Amino acid sequence: MDKQVEEVLLAWTSPSRLFKKRDREYFTNIGAIVFLLTIILVFAREFVLIAAVLSIVFLIYVLSTVPPEEVSHRITNLGIESAGHFYRWEELADFWLEEQWGQYMIILRPYLSPRVIILLGGQNHEKVRELIARHIPFREEPQKTWVDNAATWLTRKIPLEKPA
Repeated sequence: MDKQVEEVLLAWTSPSRLFKKRDREYFTNIGAIVFLLTIILVFAREFVLIAAVLSIVFLIYVLSTVPPEEVSHRITNLGIESAGHFYRWEELADFWLEEQWGQYMIILRPYLSPRVIILLGGQNHEKVRELIARHIPFREEPQKTWVDNAATWLTRKIPLEKPA
């Protein structure tokens, strides 16, 4: 059996997730929404749902106040390694680039698992796109799921903070 030798094409570090420092208005708006939702759920006697909502609010608070850790990424001739997880080219269907909060990220779509999001940090996004496109198809516009459309609609209708 012929085993291929791994060759690193590009390596970099970046935060493990998107992070944006939130202001008082953001937390006030979330607090108001949660308060009203909790009142409604108390009258409906949905105490388990109240606990779930409060757990989600705690998660939002933690993710909004604790900065992410730095993780390393590598593009090799065999696949992509990100934060200790290796994705072989054969496992990946396609990828695309997105920009959010001034940060570029690559979204990989594996065949059998959820999307993988890799922040590029200071890395040149065109160079990364070119290296990955040698192995899997690049999409200019990703396929939007109903969850993507619902999230976009919700953030337009109920902004939690003023646009930058």
